[in-house]
Amino acid sequence: MYCSYFADKESMKAYSMDLRERVLRAWQQKQGSQRAIAERFGVSRSWLEALLRRHHKTSSIAPLPQGGDHCSIFKGKILERLNQVVTENPDATLEELKQLCGVKCTNPTVWRAIKKLGYTRKKRRYVPASRIALT
Repeated sequence: MYCSYFADKESMKAYSMDLRERVLRAWQQKQGSQRAIAERFGVSRSWLEALLRRHHKTSSIAPLPQGGDHCSIFKGKILERLNQVVTENPDATLEELKQLCGVKCTNPTVWRAIKKLGYTRKKRRYVPASRIALT
C-alpha cells in the first residue's frame, strides 16, 4: 500500500533477488560480520538479520508479499443499509448499528462509515453535518 508520507514509490520496492543472493552468499562464505556485510551491500543490519532468519526457517530469500489496502466493509449496499439504519435509529449506539446492519467489524469502523455518510454525533443522536461554518 502506498502511503503519502513516503517520498516516492521507489522507497517501497523490495530488494532484488540478485542482491539477496549476493548478501546470503557473502554471509555463507564468512566474508565478514553481519555489520560489515550490511555496510558493504548498503542494507540495514536488521534487514540482513531478517533475511538470514527467513532463510534458516524456510530456505527462501524471496521478498514477502506486500501488505494490501485495508478496504472498508462499508461500501455499496452495506453503506446504503447503514444510512437507512442511522436514519431509522438516530440514537442507536455503534454496537446496535453494527447488529442492525448485520456486519462484523469494530466500532471505529462503524464510526468512520457514519462520518463518510456526512453524519456527526451530537448529544445522543446522529445528525447530518451542519452547513454553517464554525466561527
